[in-house]
Amino acid sequence: MPYLLRPEPDPMPMDCRILTAALELFVNKGYHNVSVHDVQKHAKVSIGSIYNHFGGKQGIARALYDRLLQEMNQMVDSVISQKLSIIEKCNSIIKLWFEYTESHSDIIAFMLHAKHNEFITDQPPICSAEPFRKIRELVQDGIDNGEIRACDCLIAASVIFGGAYRMISLRLDGLVDRPLPEYYDQLIDATWQSIRTSVECSTPRLASNS
Repeated sequence: MPYLLRPEPDPMPMDCRILTAALELFVNKGYHNVSVHDVQKHAKVSIGSIYNHFGGKQGIARALYDRLLQEMNQMVDSVISQKLSIIEKCNSIIKLWFEYTESHSDIIAFMLHAKHNEFITDQPPICSAEPFRKIRELVQDGIDNGEIRACDCLIAASVIFGGAYRMISLRLDGLVDRPLPEYYDQLIDATWQSIRTSVECSTPRLASNS
């Protein structure tokens, strides 16, 4: 299956082949329009292999969700561990989201754009999942140390990341025809003008390899 932070294994194990095929089909056709036989044909595996590994279509969707959520969590951890200001860490997450929307659009579409409660009914909303909880904790740290204007953490997080999320949705829907990184500087400026403590100061920039 595609990864955010590491290359695909070669040769690809059976379970990864199934999840890679399912990801492409779920994103392009919609979960409810894909059958186990569609996944089987696309992955070029036997039906028995799918049932042995995942137990059926919902099992595939759950495994895919869990693995990609883990990838997202690792990405957030990699940013949080860097010696950056809170604002720079928030910017770095947005920058990576934009880059991954261009290079790993299927993963971003499945994680940030799909309606997971339509096919994984016993899971809480993805905004309650660990990587997004860590993002809110990061924002709260910024409020506590004075980098971010004092307000409710949910409001601050929505202001900081909501614009990026909307731009990703528009890009995935085909309503934005330019690569998202081209909008990064404008979005960051607009975001921090409204939520940073000292709006008269220039917004910290990230190096191109951040």
